[in-house]
Amino acid sequence: MERPLILVTNDDGITAPGIRNLISFMNEIGEVVVVAPNSPQSGKGHAITINSTLSYEEVHLDGPQRDFSCSGTPVDCVKMALDKILPRRPDIVVSGINHGANSSINVIYSGTMSAAVEAGVEGLPAIGFSLLDFSWEADFTQAKEHIQNIVRRTLENPMPKGIVLNVNIPKLSTEEIKGIKVCKQAHAKWEESFDERVNPHGKKYYWLTGYFNNMDESEDADETALANGYISIVPVKFDLTAYEYMKELEEVMNFNDVRETR
Repeated sequence: MERPLILVTNDDGITAPGIRNLISFMNEIGEVVVVAPNSPQSGKGHAITINSTLSYEEVHLDGPQRDFSCSGTPVDCVKMALDKILPRRPDIVVSGINHGANSSINVIYSGTMSAAVEAGVEGLPAIGFSLLDFSWEADFTQAKEHIQNIVRRTLENPMPKGIVLNVNIPKLSTEEIKGIKVCKQAHAKWEESFDERVNPHGKKYYWLTGYFNNMDESEDADETALANGYISIVPVKFDLTAYEYMKELEEVMNFNDVRETR
C-alpha cells in the first residue's frame, strides 16, 4: 500500500528545530517532502512574492526525506511545492512546528497558519502546529504522540474542503498535557504601540511593542484550553464572509430604494 505523501513547511525557516522535529515525526507516517523558507518568515501572514524572483534548491540536512529550501514566504513554498516540486498532490500538508503560539488573533498574522490555509485553498487537508515556547531549545518531542495522532486521524477522516486545523500545544511535559480539546478562536488582540527612538544620525525609527489582551474566558476558547493544560484544535476556513450580517447589510444599504429613486 502506498504511503501517504506529506508536504512539510513552516515560517521559522528550514533549519529551525520545530520543523526538523515535525519532519522526523512525519517520517514515521508517510513519504515526506519538505519545502520551507531559507530564512525566518514569521509574521508574514499570507504574503506572496510578486515583485521579485523566486528560487529553490534541494538540500540534505537529515533523515530520508527530500528537503527543498525556498527563497520565498511560507505561502510561496506551498505554491512552489504544488506547481514545481512534488511528484503528485500531497495527501496532507503540515506546517510548523512553530516556535510560539498561533492561537486566537495570532492566526491571521501567522506564516505557519497561512501556509496551511493556502493548502486549504487548493482543496488539500492541512494542519498548522505551534508550541507555546519561543526558545530555540524548546522540547518539541513532548507532543510527538499527539501530533502524530492528529495527523493520522485527519488522513483517515478527510475534512470538508476549505477547512484546515490550527493546533496549539501548551509548554508542558508529556505527563502534564491533559488532553486535546476542539475549540473556537478566542476573542483577543494585541494592544500595540510604537516605541519611538532616534538613531545616531538624528533620524526617528520605531520598534513595535505591546501586550496580549485576552478578552475571552469562555470554556470553549483556545486560550482557555491552553491555560488549563490542553492542546487546542481550532477548525479554520479561508472564507471570511460574515454570513450572519448579509441580510442586515442589505437592509442597511437600501439598494432597492436606491434603484427606485433613479
